[in-house]
Amino acid sequence: MPFVSSSAISRIEWSNGILSIWFHESGRYDYYSVPEGVYHAFLASGSKGTFFNDYIRDIY
Repeated sequence: MPFVSSSAISRIEWSNGILSIWFHESGRYDYYSVPEGVYHAFLASGSKGTFFNDYIRDIY
């Protein structure tokens, strides 16, 4: 369960297609049917908030 450096997100975890994201302000949210490649790209992204808005939010 990697902790990340982000002003909005504290932790990101992926298991069997479920992407769990812990937000500093609102806690944990789970996103379903997320490909593992999206998770790895998320971890590698320079801005976790921008990646979340562009590739996860309103998609999964």
